[in-house]
Amino acid sequence: MVFSSISFLLYFLPIVLLVYYIFSFCRPIQNIWLFLASIVFYAWGEPVYVVLLLASIVINYILGLLEQKWRDKNIKLAKMGIVIACVINLGILFVFKYLTFILTTVNDLAGAELVKVPEITLPIGISFFTFQALSYVIDIYRKDTDAQKNPLYVGLYVAFFPQLIAGPIVRYKTIAEQINKRRSTAELFTTGTARFAVGISKKVLLANNLAIIADTIFRLTQTTKEYYSVPVTMAWLGAICYMLQIYMDFSAYSDMAIGLGQMFGFQFEENFNYPYITKSIGEFWRRWHISLGTWFKEYVYFPLGGSRTKNKDKMIRNLLVVWILTGVWHGAYWTFIFWGIYNLIFIIIERVVGFEKIEGHDFFKHVYSLIVIMFGWVMFRADTLYELNEYFANMFGLTNNAFYNARVGMFIKEYALVLFFAILFSMPVAKVCREKVDKMENAVLRTVLKSLYVIGLLSAVALSVTCMVKGGYNPFIYFNF
Repeated sequence: MVFSSISFLLYFLPIVLLVYYIFSFCRPIQNIWLFLASIVFYAWGEPVYVVLLLASIVINYILGLLEQKWRDKNIKLAKMGIVIACVINLGILFVFKYLTFILTTVNDLAGAELVKVPEITLPIGISFFTFQALSYVIDIYRKDTDAQKNPLYVGLYVAFFPQLIAGPIVRYKTIAEQINKRRSTAELFTTGTARFAVGISKKVLLANNLAIIADTIFRLTQTTKEYYSVPVTMAWLGAICYMLQIYMDFSAYSDMAIGLGQMFGFQFEENFNYPYITKSIGEFWRRWHISLGTWFKEYVYFPLGGSRTKNKDKMIRNLLVVWILTGVWHGAYWTFIFWGIYNLIFIIIERVVGFEKIEGHDFFKHVYSLIVIMFGWVMFRADTLYELNEYFANMFGLTNNAFYNARVGMFIKEYALVLFFAILFSMPVAKVCREKVDKMENAVLRTVLKSLYVIGLLSAVALSVTCMVKGGYNPFIYFNF
């Protein structure tokens, strides 16, 4: 089940909210209800792998209790517990996400079927809940938090449906107190509802329409040149649309997740901070998918020594490990690995030359960053190295392709409004406007503008629901990560 579906919006969410607030007199019952609802939410899309999710909860609950017991009494046992936690959690992730890729690669290198490749379906959101569960055990070992005695509350932390299948990745210590001591206020509920409305509108009205252009152009690239030759301008349009789509799609999901959390009294940390206004690649990755970047920084980069090591070779090694893992985390394809290395190269170059410390030239730094990011997203989107090569070749007219054709004009004409609003809302325009309205001394004008904002948001949600009822194109990029 995804948030941008009628089953979630008109059935699941209203029922969960209604029962939750009926039991507002008893927090434990509310927590149990949210845990059960989260299991139903996951089972809706993964009736078989819900067992895997429950097993992950039980295993990490037990490991958490053991770490709590061992960390002060027997450091060797505590370290062994961490090793066991890593082996189990990462082992599960390896089997379901990477085993098929590894075996296929072995057969390809050998030129023969040395081993039979099993057909393994990837469980929804396995990368997210695995990282979240593993961080729980590690944080207990580090004494950043204490083990939760109630297994249902560990289950709620790992499986809470707003952030279960696509994040943000929440560290237990950030919500440990919220599980029992959060406050569900009318103001927070209203804020959460508005945030969810923004997310659903971005997803359905912008991301889904951008996906039509991007997916069509990338699909045409996969066909033979004799069937269809993608012109230069079309290839660039597809890259730009995918660049906007992945931001609107993923940030919209984070908006909805954060908004849903607020509806139930939870406060999650932000996951995006307008990444396309960046002036460097390093800054971009501090603004994009913040929870994943924080996870790798806290549990991989810093333990390896981070940037504080005197030996620059070790610093580069640490970055290499992080970025290869970042690429692999996103999927078991060579294109993801090359995408990780691609980002690493620019980050290292920027650090060596002190790029972010260079004053002035903001416009050129911004343009440079967007071009590098766009090429990176082409690598991210391509399914195979062949498709990646063809797409880049089409962008630079290296396949004897035309520069322009009528289909490009049709895309631009038909989706001009979508492109305009996608570009507009990838910048902090709405945020700045809200801040200025809040500071207005004219109370009447302030009230009118806020009322217009609410009307506009309600209209966008109504249009989104209409599109969902009609069954429009509704892909979700991060669904299986």
